[in-house]
Amino acid sequence: MLKLHHLNHSRSFRVYWLLEELGLPFEVVRHERHPETRMGPPALKAAHPIGKAPALETEDGVMVESGAIIDYILRRHGDGGLVPADDSPDLMRYLEWMHIAVSIGTMPIMLKVYGLAAGLAGTAFDERADAEFTSVLNYIEQSLEGRDYLLGDRFSVADIQVSFVAELARALIGIDAYPNMQAWLGRVHARPSFRATIAKGGEYAYAS
Repeated sequence: MLKLHHLNHSRSFRVYWLLEELGLPFEVVRHERHPETRMGPPALKAAHPIGKAPALETEDGVMVESGAIIDYILRRHGDGGLVPADDSPDLMRYLEWMHIAVSIGTMPIMLKVYGLAAGLAGTAFDERADAEFTSVLNYIEQSLEGRDYLLGDRFSVADIQVSFVAELARALIGIDAYPNMQAWLGRVHARPSFRATIAKGGEYAYAS
C-alpha cells in the first residue's frame, strides 16, 4: 500500500487530494511544521535523504517531489479519466499546466520569500519576482475565460496542480482582480475529494 508522508500547509496536500480523487487506498504519516521556523521536522529525513514532503513510500522505493509523485501515481495506478489521452488535442495544454505548476508558477514566490528573508523587499529583485508571478496569474485568468476548468468543461489533474499557484496568490496578494480564477478555485475546492482531504489531512492554510 502507498504511504504518504504529509506535511501541513505544503504541496503534499495536492498528492493527498489526488489519492482521494482516485479513490486509492493509502496510509498517511502526518508531519507538522516547526511553529517558528515553519520548516518540516527532522523526521522527514528518516523517510527520504532529502527530508522534504511530500514523500511517497511505494513498492518500488521512496520518492519526493510532488510533480514526480503525481506522475508516478497516474502511471502506476491509473488516471481515473483525469488525464487527456495521448492523441487528445488537450494533451499539449495539460502538460504545459503540469509543468507551470511546479516551475514558473511557483518560482517567483520562492524567490520573493527568500528575497524578503535577505532584506531585498522593494528592490529590483523583489519587483521582478512580482512581475513574473503576475504574468503567470494573468495567463491562468485568460485561460479560464469561458471555461469551468483549465482544459474546458473537464476537471483534470492539471486543476489539482495549478490550484496551489492560485491558493498562494490568494493568500499572499489576493485575487480579487482575477474573477475567473476566483470562480474556478471555488469550483475545484467544492469537489468531495478536496473536502475529504481537508477533513482528513489536517491544517491547510490555503484552503480558504
